[in-house]
Amino acid sequence: MRSDRAAPEVRDWLVANGWAPGRDIGARAEELIQVRVRDAERQGCPLRPVPAAVRVIHAFGLLTLEHPTVRRVSWVMDPAVGYDGDARLIRELSSGLGTELFPVGHESSEYGILLVDERERLFHLHHTGGYFLGENTLDAFSRFLTGAPDPDAEDCFI
Repeated sequence: MRSDRAAPEVRDWLVANGWAPGRDIGARAEELIQVRVRDAERQGCPLRPVPAAVRVIHAFGLLTLEHPTVRRVSWVMDPAVGYDGDARLIRELSSGLGTELFPVGHESSEYGILLVDERERLFHLHHTGGYFLGENTLDAFSRFLTGAPDPDAEDCFI
């Protein structure tokens, strides 16, 4: 993430939650990615770590990005967290979007999975369906902070 592109409130929020410009969790990111890849293979539905998701994991992996005003709501940036059957649901959402998705974390209140596509768009796979979170990480973070509504991912289907 280029920190000069972040709005000051997004940058301040990220810093308050443990992020710093140039942050990279290095080999730990690759370990987390491989945990997720192996779990998807175990489920019989392989997932490929798209480069944009890998970049997000390197920059934000292992952070808990707490919402500043809504208690007990945060984005936990750990791609290894998932549940049985989620790989199939991720693949179904990927198919509708016409792009590959890879998990980068989950939201803490209902454990929906945060996903990044090949263009760095963020999506939320919730038990009620898929939702669009933002055109890129900075857009998604800004929308999270302001409480902007999350449109259905189907609005992005090809």
